Amino acid sequence: MPQRGSFAGQPVLVFDLEQPRTPEMPVYPAHRPGYYYALHRRHSDPPHAATAGNRSSASGMLVLMEHTGTHIDAPCHQALHGKLYGDVDAIATATPRGFTQLGAETLVPLVVSGVLFDIPALRGTDALRPGDLVTAADLEAWCARQELTLQPGMALLVRTGNGRFWHDPERYLDAPGIGPDASRWLAARQPSVVGCDTMTWDLPGLVDDELGCDLPGHVVFLVQHGIPIIENLQLEELAAYGTYQFTFICTPLQLTGATGSPVRPLAIVPA
Repeated sequence: MPQRGSFAGQPVLVFDLEQPRTPEMPVYPAHRPGYYYALHRRHSDPPHAATAGNRSSASGMLVLMEHTGTHIDAPCHQALHGKLYGDVDAIATATPRGFTQLGAETLVPLVVSGVLFDIPALRGTDALRPGDLVTAADLEAWCARQELTLQPGMALLVRTGNGRFWHDPERYLDAPGIGPDASRWLAARQPSVVGCDTMTWDLPGLVDDELGCDLPGHVVFLVQHGIPIIENLQLEELAAYGTYQFTFICTPLQLTGATGSPVRPLAIVPA
């Protein structure tokens, strides 16, 4: 359920767009081990000798791959012909401690207008089927149906309905995808960020003839345009409320040299 809050002095509804992180959550095979949290220091009675009086403390260790859970891809995540966005050399800029250019620390905090493309609603279904592709025609039809006018700098989010399967990893990973023509259509609108409710944005294994590679959306956004991608969004509540325009907030962590960052995006609408 969305939370009630206040934004710019006005009552609002706040939609949490992050999926919960657990060791059992869906993880793309290339990004295992995924997520692990270990409670290293525990509360004790009597308190630990390092504390004074009756106080106790607890702390843990977090291990996760950048591209697990709800996360944002930095431009250095993908290369084409050995080049990152802006013709940056992908090999020369990679070090054991991360990339010297285009890392996650270059991703700016976002407070922008957002739009949700609800493709299942457009097609009259609850969720797209595994292997289905979202097309540019779908996006155009949704804009016409909602009378949307897109402006540069918006956050453009695409719902496939896949988020409802988050607690069924096998089904979640057998997902629909965003077609290459849809990625190019979105990139032409000059968004500040795009996002979806699948693990990989693209349909894994689909090779684009024009680019000659798989994951074409990643290349279009990250390599050709420098536009970050957010994956594994929770868009079900937003769609259930019929909320298709909102203020979008997303603040990536400043993980210097990293290829991505965990995020907890928010969508805010008037109450």
